[in-house]
Amino acid sequence: MVTATLPTLGAVIVTAAVDSINPCAIGVALLLVATLVKQDRRSEILKVGAIYITFVYLTYLFAGLGILFGLTSVSTQVANYITVFVSLIVITGGILEIKDFFWYGEGSSLMIPEQYSEKIADKMENITTPAAILLGIFVAAVELPCTGGPYLAILTVIHQTIVAPATASTAMMINIFGFHVPLIALGLMALYNLIFVMPLIVIVVMSYLGSYKVSEMKEWKHMNKARMRMAAGLLMVFLGWILLLLATGTVRFG
Repeated sequence: MVTATLPTLGAVIVTAAVDSINPCAIGVALLLVATLVKQDRRSEILKVGAIYITFVYLTYLFAGLGILFGLTSVSTQVANYITVFVSLIVITGGILEIKDFFWYGEGSSLMIPEQYSEKIADKMENITTPAAILLGIFVAAVELPCTGGPYLAILTVIHQTIVAPATASTAMMINIFGFHVPLIALGLMALYNLIFVMPLIVIVVMSYLGSYKVSEMKEWKHMNKARMRMAAGLLMVFLGWILLLLATGTVRFG
C-alpha cells in the first residue's frame, strides 16, 4: 500500500482561508458595522468590532481545545472510529454546501438557525462593550453548524497527526486547564482561527475608514454567497475523503 504525505501547515492555511469566506460569519460582521453606522456611532466601530472579533476568535479556539481534549480522552481505536464518523459528517455538510450553489436556501442548508438570527439582530440594537463580548461568544457558538465543518476536520487531523503521537514523545507541551497540548498543535489552531477572522477584521477596518460603504460590501456578499458555498462544499468533501484515508493509514500528514 502506497502512503501519501500531505503538509499539515498547508492543509491548515488552505482550509482556514476557504472557511473564512463564509456567508454566515461575514453576514454577522456586516450587520454589526451597519448597526453602528445607522446609529451614527462610526467612531466606535474599531473598538466594538475588535472586542467582538476577539471573542469570536477565543470562543473558536477554546471550543477546538475542548474537541481535542475529547478526542484525546478515548482510545486510539475509538479515535479512528470517530475520525470516520467525522468524515461522514463533513462530507454530508459539503454536499449541502454544493447544493446551495445551485439551489440556495432550498431544503436543508448549513445556516444560522432563524431563531438565533433574530436574537443576534436584537442584540445588535443596543450594542455596548460588554454586549460585544457576549455577542462574540454567542455568534461563534450558534454559527458552528454553518462554519464548523472545515474546523472539525482540521481538528481531527491535528489530533491524529500531532496530539496523539505527542503523548508518547518528547514534544514540547503546554498546560491549559490541566490539558497538556503540544505547542505546535496550539500554534496551528491559533493560526487557523486568525485566518478565519481575517475577513471580519478587513470588514471592520474598511467600514471605519470609509473605504467601502456597508451597502457595497453587503451587495458583494449577496453576489458571491453561492460561490462561497461551492468553495466550502468542495473543500469539505475533499477533507472528508482525506479523513477516511487518514483513518485507514493511506494518507498521513507531516
